[in-house]
Amino acid sequence: MCNEVPRLNRDTRTCIYLTVELTLQALVDPRRREIVQILLEEEQVVGDLVRRLPIAQSGVSRHLRILKDAGLVESRTEGQRRVYSLRAEPFEKLSEWVAQYRRLWESRLGNFEVELQRRTSALTAKNEES
Repeated sequence: MCNEVPRLNRDTRTCIYLTVELTLQALVDPRRREIVQILLEEEQVVGDLVRRLPIAQSGVSRHLRILKDAGLVESRTEGQRRVYSLRAEPFEKLSEWVAQYRRLWESRLGNFEVELQRRTSALTAKNEES
């Protein structure tokens, strides 16, 4: 995906950031998240998505185009039908990005737990002395 963005430094951080930015922008709409959820189960043709969603075919097609432009879905042609499926890469990049924050908070929570245990032990010792 990062190779599609011209004239930018394509280091790993920039690539992850750009992919996450596009992913989050695409997923801000609840209908698009619903389409992604359906595609998570299995690939779908537009007609099947239309039957499962409370919006017209033109709306489904518009949402699919936005998801495709963001790199979240891909399509292939089978005869007269277009079959849509999820692409793993943008979700993997999103997971990598979230993992940075998860590690940060797990570390902070671990430090909090150690401090809480230290204070609890100190209080217990103080109460036993009394």
